[in-house]
Amino acid sequence: MSTPSSKPTLISCRGLTKIYKMGQSEVRALDGVDLDINEGEFVAIIGSSGSGKSTLMNMLGALDQPTSGTVTINGENVGKMKSKALAEFRNTTIGFVFQQFQLLPKKSAVKNVALSLLYRKPKVKDAAERAAHCLELVGLGDRGGHRPTELSGGQQQRVAIARALAGSPKVLLADEPTGALDSKTSTDIMALMQDLNSQGITIIVITHEHEVAAYADRVVEFKDGRIISDKLNAEVAA
Repeated sequence: MSTPSSKPTLISCRGLTKIYKMGQSEVRALDGVDLDINEGEFVAIIGSSGSGKSTLMNMLGALDQPTSGTVTINGENVGKMKSKALAEFRNTTIGFVFQQFQLLPKKSAVKNVALSLLYRKPKVKDAAERAAHCLELVGLGDRGGHRPTELSGGQQQRVAIARALAGSPKVLLADEPTGALDSKTSTDIMALMQDLNSQGITIIVITHEHEVAAYADRVVEFKDGRIISDKLNAEVAA
């Protein structure tokens, strides 16, 4: 399924299937999924536990290979890449945001963000300057010297988002980004996601919460490894 758009397609899945073997039985986590996501979209992938959304996230993040079908990201068929090339592709194309912030507790916010740039080839010049800029983007320009323990949960997630943005990825992939936050902080984080999207960043949020999905422009719902609904949020609200 896809949404009409004048913008180019950034991610394309065709016949995407993932089968896990559990002893003598098989679990079809994804079952022939076709999905296009265009540049600049804000898409929520929603579904209950076991629906296939997390498996899809692993495919969109080039973290796992499909049993069959293809995933094309930014013109590259990731299923045909060798492991080293795939790791470099992830590092330059996809920014990850997780439910648990995964920050280094003894490093300051700016160093947590800058560290993500040190493994790039070629290395990013002035990584600290770039990290400081990304903290400004997420509203933490005055918190760069603080360690994670000196920041609230919402601020830690903002640092994690800044870290994901530091490498100028083509897409920001967020897995349950508000799962460890209270409702007020969740609202702030999703409003930040909307703001970043308005600046042209493609955002995909994986969630089981309809309240979170409501912030996206488009909602794709999964059940039993298949897409059962793909609508713009105005249609969802109606």
